[in-house]
Amino acid sequence: QVQLVESGGGLVQAGGSLRLSCVASGRTFTRFRMAWFRPALGNVREFVAAISWSNTYYADSVKGRFTISRDTAKNTAYLQMNSLKPEDTAVYFCAADQDYSANYYRTDVYDYWGQGTQVTVSS
Repeated sequence: QVQLVESGGGLVQAGGSLRLSCVASGRTFTRFRMAWFRPALGNVREFVAAISWSNTYYADSVKGRFTISRDTAKNTAYLQMNSLKPEDTAVYFCAADQDYSANYYRTDVYDYWGQGTQVTVSS
């Protein structure tokens, strides 16, 4: 079993920055693809970013503004969010995929989820 705990959310003005953290425990961290999702219209979680061994993937809406990274020594994945916009306001969820599925942007390939951290961007 793997536990994921997110932190780092908060209230920030448009144009500001936040860094989210996701600490994993329970199994070898390096064996997972890590990703971040957030709810979109209809409360369906949409893909934000993912990281494998050395590859990173981003949704078009955040490309150039967000950066995903991981520190294997700390069992932690990060999401650095810059140039934040009011439409980035959401609860951000961390997820782990133990099979390195090809469809990294789909929620159903992820095996473990965190409880979420709220990000609010004011205009």
